[in-house]
Amino acid sequence: MYVPPAFREERPDVLQEAIRATRLAILVSEGPEGLIASHVPMLLDAAAGTHGTLLGHIARANPQWRTKAAEVEGLAIFPGPDAYVSPNWYATKRETGKVVPTWNYVAVHAYGRLVFFDDREELRALVTRLTATHEAAFPAPWAVSDAPADFIAAQLKGIVGFRLAITRLEGKWKMSQNRPEADRLGVIEGLSRQKGEAQAAVADAVADALAHGKEPR
Repeated sequence: MYVPPAFREERPDVLQEAIRATRLAILVSEGPEGLIASHVPMLLDAAAGTHGTLLGHIARANPQWRTKAAEVEGLAIFPGPDAYVSPNWYATKRETGKVVPTWNYVAVHAYGRLVFFDDREELRALVTRLTATHEAAFPAPWAVSDAPADFIAAQLKGIVGFRLAITRLEGKWKMSQNRPEADRLGVIEGLSRQKGEAQAAVADAVADALAHGKEPR
């Protein structure tokens, strides 16, 4: 991923928090017919390996797992909040007019060794953890044990699990750090007027980056 110095984020805790906050990520690897990508929720086991290990599953019918190698190179992409930035919000527009539109966003790329597995007990433990994670916010969370055992057993036959042991993490927080302070304040104000959750999240991130100097947070 191309990351100019002003937008680079390298703190492990910040990168891991962004991974956990992403509800749906993208798994990319070399498949039987070239590059293939799947959109899947993933869990981060931060204690497994130098940079942590990602866990998830794909459909057995998905050809992505049908690789002859025991492990392949994989890339997991975690998109964070993003928002369009209008040049109308820049003080520089009123001063010189030399401005163009852009897009602010957060992205984390996790590279590593990708291994697929279909052990039933491992899969059951994985889907149980995934379910507990995403049901936690509900007042009456659904659990895997709520469904008939034979039904769950049949469902497990239709999926393949994966582990991606992270060897390299890249983070990009593009939050107008390359603009003058007046322009950044204009971006915060402009985004705050947009009434969207993503715009509000990006406005907060721009404000946070501004408050802590050139380094993004």
